Amino acid sequence: MQINNALQASYVLYHTEGCHLCELAAALLNAAEVPFTAIDICDDETLAERYGVSIPVVKALDERYLSWPFDATQLQEFLGA
Repeated sequence: MQINNALQASYVLYHTEGCHLCELAAALLNAAEVPFTAIDICDDETLAERYGVSIPVVKALDERYLSWPFDATQLQEFLGA
């Protein structure tokens, strides 16, 4: 999964390996040139419990969340909020 400008990331993408929806979400973030860090929920039991059935999830620094399903328009609305 490509991480776009992880050092300056304003967003987190919660995902797991092999999740095709997560790959679609990452592609939308990359297409929008959004700096994000991808965090695999399987590496943390708490994250796995919290997001296990709702990934992919995009989290903003201000604690807002965007859960799948979302499209490019909904992502842009979330980013502009």
